[in-house]
Amino acid sequence: MLLLPDVLRLPMGEWKAQISLRVRQALRAELEVFAAREKRKLGNVGEVILEWGFEQLKAAGSIDRLLKYKIRRSGSHPKGQ
Repeated sequence: MLLLPDVLRLPMGEWKAQISLRVRQALRAELEVFAAREKRKLGNVGEVILEWGFEQLKAAGSIDRLLKYKIRRSGSHPKGQ
C-alpha cells in the first residue's frame, strides 16, 4: 500500500500534465474548505487524492473490488476492539 509521504515526493524536475474533470459543486466546495484548512491549494489536494486513489485502484485490480472496501472513521470502531 502506498503511503501519503510517498505520493507527495516527486523526483526533482518531473513534468506534470494538466487534466480537467467535473465534480459535483458540493464536492468542490468541501475540497476547497479542506484545502484551506490544510494550507494547500485545491490542485495539490486533488493531485494527492488522485495519486493515492490510483495506487489503491491498481492494488485492488478493478473499480468494483475497490468500492467493496470502506474506510471506517476513527470514531466508528466497535467497542472492545
